[in-house]
Amino acid sequence: YTPGQPYVGATLSMYPAPGSHGGMGNFIAWDGVKGKIIWSNPEQFSAWGGALATAGDVVFYGTLEGYLKALDAKSGKELYKFKTPSGIIGNVMTYEHKGKQYVGVLSGVGGWAGIGLAAGLTDPNAGLGAVGGYAALSSYTNLGGQLTVFALPNN
Repeated sequence: YTPGQPYVGATLSMYPAPGSHGGMGNFIAWDGVKGKIIWSNPEQFSAWGGALATAGDVVFYGTLEGYLKALDAKSGKELYKFKTPSGIIGNVMTYEHKGKQYVGVLSGVGGWAGIGLAAGLTDPNAGLGAVGGYAALSSYTNLGGQLTVFALPNN
């Protein structure tokens, strides 16, 4: 046990699932009535933030590498992506000001997946295996926080 570290009384290691795309995550559209995946967008790392679904059938989410992505809600096709300075673990949000719609996201890798990067840890089993499972994250993102906001085009 280390104070301030996640602890469940076990040593854990994390690996991509056998037979998977080689990454550790997927962003999926789930049909709750049928109980099945409609489409899946493979990600190298887990998608820790929430999704923002719009009335215009666009879904926004962020990645640990720091990409804000916009997908077609029906097909899962990527419509747009933007690299923010740091990994995204928070939720994408939208608001309207003076008749103009905006989409924003706070980037700043941290939490369980970013503990190795944020705390400079190197033991792969530290952080309940997060340090080993997300060891490559430092090659894709940086520490620090920034709010990125986009004005959506008028229809």
